[in-house]
Parts: sequence; structure tokens; C-alpha cells
Amino acid sequence: MADAKDERRPAGELEASVMAALWAAGAPQTPGQVQASLAAGLARTTVTTILTRLHDKGVVARTRQGRGFAYHPVQDAQGLTARRMHGELDRDRDRETVLARFVAQLSPDDERILRDLLDLDAGDG
Repeated sequence: MADAKDERRPAGELEASVMAALWAAGAPQTPGQVQASLAAGLARTTVTTILTRLHDKGVVARTRQGRGFAYHPVQDAQGLTARRMHGELDRDRDRETVLARFVAQLSPDDERILRDLLDLDAGDG
């Protein structure tokens, strides 16, 4: 018989589900509202814990609503991905090597997009 721990989803997956629900809502949501929008069958206390952790990480903001809080994302999905990329880059002191290896692993299409973006920025300066 499977242990309950084995059936748990990774925290990142739960956070991603909660973030997707917040982005889809387009307005601040209470934990109960987020829970209702998830097909995952999570307990409201679990959703509240996830939202609190996301708030502590600075990924969502919250405003007082009644006795609790309503939460909303501070960035769109692309902004959050960019933030994570910066976080990973900041973890290594050898930024040049990290960036060189990142660029070396880009697909030709992504490399073209990056070059176009860098060319646009160069034109602004």
C-alpha cells in the first residue's frame, strides 16, 4: 500500500496550480475562492499555506478582506519566469560562464530572439 507521503505532489506543482488559478481569476482571490477553482481537491488550509508561502517569497501580494486575505500575483507568468532566471544567475559567482553556457544551449530560434532583443536594447542607448 502506498504511503500518504508518496502520493503527495511536489510543492512546486501545487504552487504552480495556485498561481495558475490566480492568473486566470484576474482579480484578488481568497483561499476559499482559489480552492474552489482548483480541480485538485485540496483542503482550504493547504491552499492557505501555499498562498502564505508564495507571499513570503514575494510572488503574491495580499490585501485584508474581512478576517482573512485576498491574494493576487505581483507579476504575470513571464515576469515570474524571468525573476526565477535572475535568481538562478545570482546563485553563481561566475556569471560569464553561466550566461555563455545558457546561450550555447539555446535553440536557433531562441538565439535569434535574444539577438533581436539585445539589438533593440543597443539601439536605445
